[in-house]
Amino acid sequence: MNIVYVAFRGHFSDSPRAIYEALLARGVDATHTWLAAEHTASTFPADVDRVLFGSAECIAALESADLVVSNDHIPLDWEKKAGATYLQTWHGTMLKRIHNDVLWAPEGRLAYLDQDIARWDLLLSPNAITTDRLRKAFGYTGPIHETGLPRNDLLSSPQRDEVRAQVRADLGIEPGQTAVLYTPTWRDKLVFEKSSSQDFEFAIDLEDFSARLGNDHVLLLRLHNMVMDRLEIVDGSAVRDVCSHPDIRDLYLAADLMVTDYSSTMFDFAITGRPLLFYTYDLESYRDEQRGFYFDLEDVAPGPLLRDSRELVSAIADVEKIRSEYAEPYARFQETFCHLEDGSATERVLDLILPGAGAPGQTTSTNPEGDDVRADR
Repeated sequence: MNIVYVAFRGHFSDSPRAIYEALLARGVDATHTWLAAEHTASTFPADVDRVLFGSAECIAALESADLVVSNDHIPLDWEKKAGATYLQTWHGTMLKRIHNDVLWAPEGRLAYLDQDIARWDLLLSPNAITTDRLRKAFGYTGPIHETGLPRNDLLSSPQRDEVRAQVRADLGIEPGQTAVLYTPTWRDKLVFEKSSSQDFEFAIDLEDFSARLGNDHVLLLRLHNMVMDRLEIVDGSAVRDVCSHPDIRDLYLAADLMVTDYSSTMFDFAITGRPLLFYTYDLESYRDEQRGFYFDLEDVAPGPLLRDSRELVSAIADVEKIRSEYAEPYARFQETFCHLEDGSATERVLDLILPGAGAPGQTTSTNPEGDDVRADR
């Protein structure tokens, strides 16, 4: 079996990585090829076979694959081989609207991406509430399997404490320091309209952050992959640029709390049970003009919505009080969005793609009419 993997147009990360590592561990007889971006090639292990994303070799690899595993659209022109399977793992639960549901998109963008959707054979859903949203947003008529996300299995694994300690050491985080992981999403119009040369705006007052929190806190900045090379970090600041870290799942473990806005990282990080703060300084603009939401964030957020930098820094300083105040909303959030994140998502996915795998477990698939089809495996 010839398998091709791609994550975020050329990263060694996310659910494709988890599936790849599990297939290697099982000793499955297959040829494995990764699509790598030029700027991420150094983050791939030396023994991983890879070709440059978008190159002629990349197209040839996709067109000869028996199985393609991707966590995002593959915005390239290629023809899927007859009999091949394209597994789309997608890359998270959505708060913000996607694809056909967005309020605004550049002309022609969605139509071009529809060509990729037409190639999909299997689509993964991270939880029950997201399944119908994925089908409607993508206009996808194939089977959707509620498995949870393989990338998140590490967060529930017996190795999580060991990984946390190692990643913190690698990042130079001292044992007594509080690591604040900041994961803002991208702003569509900043990226696509090009009214300025800046694709990302940094809205945290770092002087106030450092003055009030001191050396006890470090801010780990992880930008969305659409803009992660857009910000220059000043030496000596409280910010650690972790955009080039290969996989965000490691950063979830290293962090003591998360600050985000409308990113799907909130749903992943909730698996850890650690505090979540929401820095929503442009809430009305983003919700009502740029993207739109699938639900009211304020109604379900497992942490406070904070509107300016000073308010954010105060919340970080008093995070244990917030943890206590939001215990019940946090538990409801986990029940709604993390109910499949039990550390076994990868096994459920392998059960789908390996004929006769016979691993125990249950998968829910919805057919094009939306009826549930449960298959014990």
